[in-house]
Amino acid sequence: MTTLHYSFIVTTLLATLLACTDPNRVVEQREALGNQVDPNAQTFVFECGDDFSFTARVEEQNAWLFLRRDTLQLAEVAAASGMKFADKEHTFWMKGEEAMLITPGRTHKDCKNNHRKAIWEHAKLNGVDFRAVGNEPGWVLEISNQADILFITNYGQSRHAFASTNVSSATQGLTTMYEARNDQDRIEIKLTATRCGDTMSDEKFPVTVNVLLNQKEFNGCGRALH
Repeated sequence: MTTLHYSFIVTTLLATLLACTDPNRVVEQREALGNQVDPNAQTFVFECGDDFSFTARVEEQNAWLFLRRDTLQLAEVAAASGMKFADKEHTFWMKGEEAMLITPGRTHKDCKNNHRKAIWEHAKLNGVDFRAVGNEPGWVLEISNQADILFITNYGQSRHAFASTNVSSATQGLTTMYEARNDQDRIEIKLTATRCGDTMSDEKFPVTVNVLLNQKEFNGCGRALH
């Protein structure tokens, strides 16, 4: 067993077990947002009628738009309804779960938030590196350099956090094991690079996840967010 560090997660767990998205793009997104995570920020993944999609991170008085080849920071401006953000060349206007984006030479209309994708993007932009979910009861596992291990179960009613100083890990083949303790709980986590299907949504994931919290077992699926 060795002490869990952020570098270990990225280079050993996430790189060995998974095929990740563009890591340079994720670093760019996180650097754009800065080191401080706005606890009131909202994240949306808008899919538009012209097959264009983008991620929007709405904070107080500004919005970050992560486009396919560009990152925009737009300031909030007055709007008759909904929320409107703009600079000299771009306008982003959203009302609830719908939006419109105007860029030089093109307008993207009928943009609707994909709530399922937005949850995962929100976690990624908050600094989470690996996320897993399971059902009956619903639970979420997050591994990050900020909170290290966070396990939420009972449909969000119970939260169990474990600091890096109390976490150890070991890797063998395509399986990584974690063991952690805090003042009240003990958790064991097994991540295996085998394909996994969510029992509720049928969504496919590259990692099978087994969690043992105080001898109670939880099974689910997960993937890297970088």
